[in-house]
Amino acid sequence: MSVPLSSEVREKPLRRVALSTGVSFWAAAATAFLAFAANTAASPLYRLYQAQFRFSATTLTLLFTVYIVALLGTALFLGSVSDYVGRRPVMLAGLVLGAVACGLFVLVHGVGLLFGARALQGTAVGLTTGAASAALLDLRPNGSAAPVVSSAAPTGGQALGAIGASALAQYAVAPTHLVWWLLLGAFITGIVAVLAMPEPGMVRPGILGSLRPHVSLPRVARGTFAAAVPTLVAVWALGGFYLSLGPSLAVQLLHSTNLLWGGILIFLLTGVGAAASAALAKKNPFGVMLGGCLALIVGALVTFASLVTSTPALLFVGTAVAGLGFGPAFMGAYRSTVALAPPDDRAGLITAIYIVSYVSTGIPALIGGIATSHYGLHKTALVYFVAVAALAAAAVGLLAHRMATGKAVRGTHHPDAPPGPGTVPPCAPIRPRPSEAKA
Repeated sequence: MSVPLSSEVREKPLRRVALSTGVSFWAAAATAFLAFAANTAASPLYRLYQAQFRFSATTLTLLFTVYIVALLGTALFLGSVSDYVGRRPVMLAGLVLGAVACGLFVLVHGVGLLFGARALQGTAVGLTTGAASAALLDLRPNGSAAPVVSSAAPTGGQALGAIGASALAQYAVAPTHLVWWLLLGAFITGIVAVLAMPEPGMVRPGILGSLRPHVSLPRVARGTFAAAVPTLVAVWALGGFYLSLGPSLAVQLLHSTNLLWGGILIFLLTGVGAAASAALAKKNPFGVMLGGCLALIVGALVTFASLVTSTPALLFVGTAVAGLGFGPAFMGAYRSTVALAPPDDRAGLITAIYIVSYVSTGIPALIGGIATSHYGLHKTALVYFVAVAALAAAAVGLLAHRMATGKAVRGTHHPDAPPGPGTVPPCAPIRPRPSEAKA
């Protein structure tokens, strides 16, 4: 016989288990970390897929480029959606798509599914990174944790995703499956965590207007932006090469089939870049950009020397030195440019920065793949690293000229400047409605 509930028990509402603000902050950081870890997990496996499905270096870099195109398109059209529908729904959508992409990798039996999985990964990262970065700012604890975490989490994910996937592929069972099963479990865990988060943002009208890409170059920032373009191109052309053809280059120079070498190479570039960005987060952005460009030149030339002399050790030394420039050069270019923009023009300027960044990641890598198919990886890499060094040298010349003419950005902070990214191109911040912009 059932016992009737008292009115006190009947009226007690059910409460959803919610994470605290502090735990939610780290859950958002882990979401960004996971999205980029899954992206770079594919890089060390390209060679296995290439051998299994017998495709060319051009197809290999097309797989990378499809990811970039999907990411850029998502960031352009949906990068500000979380400002209108909330952070949680967008992060959840990104995590679900990331999980589906992992499932496609598990099921892959041809190049078609590889392209589908990479396109889904690009869309997932485009959704997740903007919403997670915004959530980190919404949830930021006292102190400077938010800028450091938002800078380091995505690139830390890139670094550990690459080396973790390469180690599992080399030493564990099911080299092209186990890593995706593990990442699928991580995505499901992330979905549960985000469902338990309180909504850190706000829901507001105007979502249809946010779907229109907004690109602007405020007059006050045009000179600095123009000086920063060679830096952006050099940084992201180098990153695109390492994430697509880097593992193949390591294997060729080392005369080894061990997949771990490719993961170590990506880990050095992105991991050192993340650490350097975190260490220099409070320094003058213009000086950081200049120092980063100088490190890029040295790193590219040392890597070039490793190819000329067939010295594997120099390849890893050059990559580490390039990593010292990879993170700071981009962070300095971003902050020194964005700091000059008025708040209502900042979103459009950031959009311009990440368009240049993503185009510079995908197109040079694709050109490198086509060149590799015709002239071989060794010759292509020699020309590629010289081109990166030349771009960085051009950037140094432009920056030195601006410093000599007193046009360099001074100071370590700007009252309206956002924390800025580490070593991944950013998504646009919230765009105020016309009524808010005039307020």
